[in-house]
Amino acid sequence: MSQLGQVKVEISVILGRSRLPIHQFLRMGRGAVIPLDAAEHDEVWILANNHPIARGEIVIQGDRVAVQITDAANVPDYFAD
Repeated sequence: MSQLGQVKVEISVILGRSRLPIHQFLRMGRGAVIPLDAAEHDEVWILANNHPIARGEIVIQGDRVAVQITDAANVPDYFAD
């Protein structure tokens, strides 16, 4: 078990997605806002090494942002869009 404890896993949280024409993206500068396909209380995707593993919800704890796991990921749903 000690070797397994040494394995590093990169965890990412996907808040939402957006599709933009590249010319619009290239014109964006500091302070630009990219609209996402997510609402305030939508679940987020949790990825491990870029692979969906769970769904969760954003939790604010004082001045920190965290993610609470709510369900296992349905991989076909992640790749549907």
